[in-house]
Formats: sequence, C-alpha cells, structure tokens
Amino acid sequence: MMQFAPVYPLIYQVLHRLFPGCLWSGSGQGKYIALTFDDGPHPTHTLPLLDVLEQYGITASFFWLGICVERYGSIAQRVAQGGHWIGLHGYQHHNFPFLTPSELQSSLRQTQQIISNTCGIDPATLRDVRPPNGIFTPKTLQLLRQWDYRPVMWSVVPEDWTRPGIAKVAQRVCRQTNPGSLIVLHDGFFGGMDCAASARLIIPQLLSQGYEFISIDRLWQQKNHLPSSLQIFQ
Repeated sequence: MMQFAPVYPLIYQVLHRLFPGCLWSGSGQGKYIALTFDDGPHPTHTLPLLDVLEQYGITASFFWLGICVERYGSIAQRVAQGGHWIGLHGYQHHNFPFLTPSELQSSLRQTQQIISNTCGIDPATLRDVRPPNGIFTPKTLQLLRQWDYRPVMWSVVPEDWTRPGIAKVAQRVCRQTNPGSLIVLHDGFFGGMDCAASARLIIPQLLSQGYEFISIDRLWQQKNHLPSSLQIFQ
C-alpha cells in the first residue's frame, strides 16, 4: 500500500494557511498538544486504548461515527465517563463533499443526537466536526459554519491506518510533534488494532519532553484566546 506520511507535514503547511477558520493546531504558546482518535468506538480496539489513557491520566478527544455509537453504546459511555472530549465524524465514513448539503446535515445531526442520547451529553457541546479522510471543500466549511459546527483538522498524521508498524507510528508522531500539535490516530476498523500499543509508546515519550495533553475544546480556546464560558458560543 502506498504511503503518504512524509507528505502530510507539507500538506499541513499549505492548508492551515488557506483555511484558517479550521482548527489545525493550537497557538503554540506552551507545550500543549491534543491527542485525537477517529472512527470509533470499536468493540475491541477502544477499551484497551482507554486503559492506556487512564494509566497516564491523559485527556484525549474522540471523533465518532454515529453508526458505531449505535452499535457499541456501552463503549461510548465508557469514553464519555472518562472525561474525554467528543466530536463528530459523520454517521458513516462518507467523504463530506460527496454528500448533498441535506445529506451532510442529516448525518451530523443524527450522529449528534445518537451521542447525546447514548452518553447523556448536551448536544450543544457536540459541535466539533472532523471530515472523514480529511477531505473537504470550501463549500463544506461554509456549510459547517452555517450550521454552527467547528471544523477540526490535524497537524500530525502518522498514517496509522496503513499499519506501518507500531514503532514507526510512534517515531513519526514524536518527530513531528511541536507545541500546539493536533495528533490524529485511529481506534476504528482501519489501524485500530495497533492503537493502544502505539499510544503506550507515544504518550510517555511526549510526557518526558514536557508536553501536556489537552482536549480539542481547550485547543480552540488557546487558538481564539477565549475563556471557556465564551468559547461555547463562538
């Protein structure tokens, strides 16, 4: 399988300047970083990952597929009870530009409601959206803003879904991480079988370098220099 991991840092340098309304990274002031996981919850991959996060006292952020929350509600509840931040990845893993506006809105609203009902989370806080495969268009972003969602992207992508090896994933993450980095891994069907083991390598290395793991919500606050009470209405 062809791998594009070396290109992602270059893509980030271009896209985060072209689309500054998205969250690509934090302010870079202080050694704060966000560890995020896409495509879950998963029936076997997510719980071992939670054990690693709990072992190190790490707050992470999860971008969920509505269909997976429907199927694995008890696992979703465990994540939410652990104090992790929750975002939307769509009902199914469909590229947003291939959906009509009404289909996209329905996918996001359905996922929002499923998570709210399953985990007892106020749907007003479920506003962070990461497009599957990182694929979006200016029209996608316009619609997300129109519907009061916050688009979340990435700055560190180790391409773990291609399964290059746990050591290689950890090496890529640790080499590319800087203050404000937004790291994306996967605990779903693609790449998720290595997720917990990768996290077990990555987290202590970054902690030893003085990094503090924070949620996507706090990364937004840093980016926009807004207190939490105001950020929710931004």
